[in-house]
Amino acid sequence: MTNRTILHVDLDAFFAAVEQRDRPELRGRPVVVGGAGSEDARGVVSAASYEARRFGIHSAMSLREAYRRCPDAVFLPVDGRRYQQASRDVMAILRRFTPLVEPISIDEAFLDVSASAALFGDGPTIARRIKTEVREEVGLTASVGVAGTKLVAKIASDLRKPDGLVVVSWGEEAAFLGPLPIGRLWGVGEKTAAALAEYSVRTIGDLAALPPDLVVRRFGKHGASLVERARGLDPDPVHDGDPAKSVGHEHTFDVDTSDMEVIERTLLGMAEGVAGRLRPAGVRAGTVTVKIRDDSFRTITRQRTLTEPTDLTDPIYSTALALARPEVRGMRVRLLGVTASNLGEREQLSLFDATEPRHRRAVEAADSLRRRYGEGTVTRGRLLGAGLPAPFERDPRNPLDRRSRGVPVDSDEPPADQPGRDTQADTEVDEIPPDEA
Repeated sequence: MTNRTILHVDLDAFFAAVEQRDRPELRGRPVVVGGAGSEDARGVVSAASYEARRFGIHSAMSLREAYRRCPDAVFLPVDGRRYQQASRDVMAILRRFTPLVEPISIDEAFLDVSASAALFGDGPTIARRIKTEVREEVGLTASVGVAGTKLVAKIASDLRKPDGLVVVSWGEEAAFLGPLPIGRLWGVGEKTAAALAEYSVRTIGDLAALPPDLVVRRFGKHGASLVERARGLDPDPVHDGDPAKSVGHEHTFDVDTSDMEVIERTLLGMAEGVAGRLRPAGVRAGTVTVKIRDDSFRTITRQRTLTEPTDLTDPIYSTALALARPEVRGMRVRLLGVTASNLGEREQLSLFDATEPRHRRAVEAADSLRRRYGEGTVTRGRLLGAGLPAPFERDPRNPLDRRSRGVPVDSDEPPADQPGRDTQADTEVDEIPPDEA
């Protein structure tokens, strides 16, 4: 295989860094993004500045615990629009150096710069230029790993945060990975690490030294890939992402609610947002899923296949409402989600379009106004004053939204979970926000 040069670019403490960039008085102070901080605060930390991390505050920690550890920290709500704009600015810089850019979250991406050396220099040179341009043009710092594989580049970028640069030369992957704790390897969580400890595996090198057949007998096919990764092998190319399988939104209420008017308006707002992301991408959904979480954190998902695929709000909303109503009776609802899946190209489905032409023209006219004058230009009367996230949010991590050229990418929260195949599945799930380094 021809030697590749892969970069992993990771913005440092991204949400908190944007807040400190835009509010100079916060620089040097502990900043926690996720919501208000108090002894009875709800929700979890989405990001913590490095000053806050010195107090042991980290992503996914409860805001209440973060406040207990550092009551003097500055607690701020998530401002998704500003973070998305900063992300777009950084991704534009990355694409100056190669078209092979694979965003894997709002604040990190892989680049294959193997063919860019003649124009921009070798991998470390390109990495330094990216760091400089991100700092000077966007006002943020990034840590970069340079290696021959995505796996090693990703691990390298995390070793010297913040503002780090780690280069792993070809042929040195195994030596680089060997002394690192086993938990740094992709695919090794707490349970797998505990199982590997039975074989005296503490480092990545310990795993690389095990006979592959032993690991396969214990972990199956997953074991074979673990051994390959431990040896620095990762053939996965940088690509623009897999085809979108679904698009969805979730909303967590500030206060648990059993008010049906609030629940219905929330479902309507999310159906509006989902439909508003389907249309610019030129796809229609054949399946609608609702997700409901109650005040005890029990999570229910319900799913229904539509008689005709759609990219319009009304059929998505009516289906979501029909799925949700029987489940929320007598329930105090903490979270709602609406997801559209089973996506098909609109051109392939147009022959069977039963939408009234005047309604279709009205929807397209409203979309045009939003693109030209802003997302809040046209809003349903029932959603005015509802206090919901803005409709028509988009997520650059979703390949569906990356198809929507020229359409604003605004999202205040991570995308909804992918729906499962089980249409009557009840699961216990904890809320985990975007985890940022």
